[in-house]
Amino acid sequence: MPKSFRELEVWNIAIDLTALIYEFTAGFPKQEIYGLSSQMRRAAVSIPGNIAEGSARGTRKDFRQFVKQAEGSNAELQTQLIIAMRLQFGNLQKAKAAEVLALQIGRMLTGLSTYLAREIQANRSTPPTSNEQPATSN
Repeated sequence: MPKSFRELEVWNIAIDLTALIYEFTAGFPKQEIYGLSSQMRRAAVSIPGNIAEGSARGTRKDFRQFVKQAEGSNAELQTQLIIAMRLQFGNLQKAKAAEVLALQIGRMLTGLSTYLAREIQANRSTPPTSNEQPATSN
């Protein structure tokens, strides 16, 4: 695993997606500034934010929980993109580019979550070394 969230490809792509969502929503009707535009921006920011926060927590279990939250935010953003396209808000080319990135991020987050789950399980099933004493109840 990388030493910093900044080294994670999924985090970097999520940053790109966030910037693209800000550009995309800038073209929304003004009455949407506190509606769909704001929701999309919050969901987009939440994806790399959760990846960063989870990686900083120090345990694979905590990291996986935040990756799962990032997956949820990504799914929320994908839904909002569909709504925006259906309502013909913003530039369609930017919406399609954002959708491609969101799908890529979704696959990457699923892979990262699976990896972390395997690491967690492997650590649970690792027997104690010869220097470690099994826990006893008193």
